[in-house]
Amino acid sequence: MISSSLINPFFAKRRSRPAPALRTFRRSLFVKLPRAPLNGSPVPHLTSLYHNSDAGDYGNRSYPGNCGGNLIRDLLLYFKPRMVLDPMTGSGTCQDVCRELRTPFRSGDIHQGFDATSVEAMRALAGSDVVDFVWAHPPYWRQKLYASDHRDLSRTATLDEFLVRYSAFINAAASVLSKGGRLAILMGDYNDREAGFVPLVYHTKRLAFEAGLRQSCTDIIRFSHGASSSRKVYRSAFIPGLHDVCMIFERA
Repeated sequence: MISSSLINPFFAKRRSRPAPALRTFRRSLFVKLPRAPLNGSPVPHLTSLYHNSDAGDYGNRSYPGNCGGNLIRDLLLYFKPRMVLDPMTGSGTCQDVCRELRTPFRSGDIHQGFDATSVEAMRALAGSDVVDFVWAHPPYWRQKLYASDHRDLSRTATLDEFLVRYSAFINAAASVLSKGGRLAILMGDYNDREAGFVPLVYHTKRLAFEAGLRQSCTDIIRFSHGASSSRKVYRSAFIPGLHDVCMIFERA
């Protein structure tokens, strides 16, 4: 019988090597982001990857779902809107940014009885002003409960019911946008105990396209600094989501 080392000595040598030990990885403290190409952007650091561990002095960080105002500020500096509509005000993060930039704005919230899924309510909020930018950070379905009002999106019992009302919100927002106006939505996916993985970013795009909007620019992947889930310990194994996605749509 011919030895395998005579036929292929390289193969034989490889087989005689000891199996490599499993590597252990340490959590990196710093992430090196890709270099962004130089261009004429008024906000050069605003790219598809958004990292800012400083939330800024906007809104109230203890408010459930507060996202910090730096991303909103950068978007307003980039798009330079004449009027901003904030139909899900929460703790007033977008309001604070608009005041700092001296950008006119109008706002409403479910806690004050404002129903962002109503076309009539949205148009009443906009009034006679030309709205060319709508900012929204909706509930990620029932991941967090916000208001006791049954109209609150976080109170919908099923995913189908949520998507119906979420679609109504997107259509209401689109109805007040001027031509070329933009709707910016910050949304994240999550694992629901009953429904499993819920791809809300996908559903946002699908519903926006059905409302006649088109995507205005790249998705902005926002790193989730300060999320309440990062301070918890879970017994189950899963791949943690450390980001949400800001999508900017525009009315053609």
